[in-house]
Amino acid sequence: MKRTAAHAIALALVASLAGLLGCAHDPRPDEDRIARVSSHYDLGVDYLKGGNTAMALRELQAALALDERQPRVHHAIAEAYRLTGRFSDAERHLRRSLELNPAFQGARLSLSALYVQMERYEEAVRESASLAEDPTFPAPWRALTNAGWAQIQLGRTEEARATLTRALAMRSDYWPALLDLGILASQTGRRAEAIEVFSRVLAAKPGPSAEAETNYRMAEIYVSMGDRDRALAHLATVIERQGTSEWGRRSQEYRKLLQ
Repeated sequence: MKRTAAHAIALALVASLAGLLGCAHDPRPDEDRIARVSSHYDLGVDYLKGGNTAMALRELQAALALDERQPRVHHAIAEAYRLTGRFSDAERHLRRSLELNPAFQGARLSLSALYVQMERYEEAVRESASLAEDPTFPAPWRALTNAGWAQIQLGRTEEARATLTRALAMRSDYWPALLDLGILASQTGRRAEAIEVFSRVLAAKPGPSAEAETNYRMAEIYVSMGDRDRALAHLATVIERQGTSEWGRRSQEYRKLLQ
């Protein structure tokens, strides 16, 4: 399971020309440039939140054209590239963000998550560990969860269990850590434990996609335990709530096999 030039040059040229004109006529060109960078950045982030990555990239590229030395802009544009599958571009901008500000914890957390998505698990563990051990990082359970999932993929199951357990000791209702721990329990034959942990995921109300995955995985466990009726009930929940999603389609196919 995986946890998803010419235009840029034109934007840069337009922005550069605008900057030059500002220097000629504006008594406070630096303040004007800073304001325009912030405006493009804010618009880009709003577009990202709304799911419009094309427009987000346009605004964030414009911000970078005005000032390349803005860590937060590199961080935001990296997220836009990640969402469009341009992982190498995302990594480049996250690295640049950290080069400009080595203490930028959000960029390091994003880099660890990107490495998980790129299946570069050793690097994900390394970046996550540096955050988890940083006493100033306000959400170490997030970094530990990234590390735990990477350790699962590397086959380091006991290490992963300890890492995820540590994350949950810090925040017991953090559903991504619970989901990963449930998957690990299922993979290692601890079916009763997996059911209990997956139930905690559902109780945390993680959202439609995570709930669909959790119900599907619970169905798989119940089938392995010979409880076909409970398995069908969980599959029915997925189909009813997320029938057109990936997990919904998989649930429909699985239900056909069981009926």
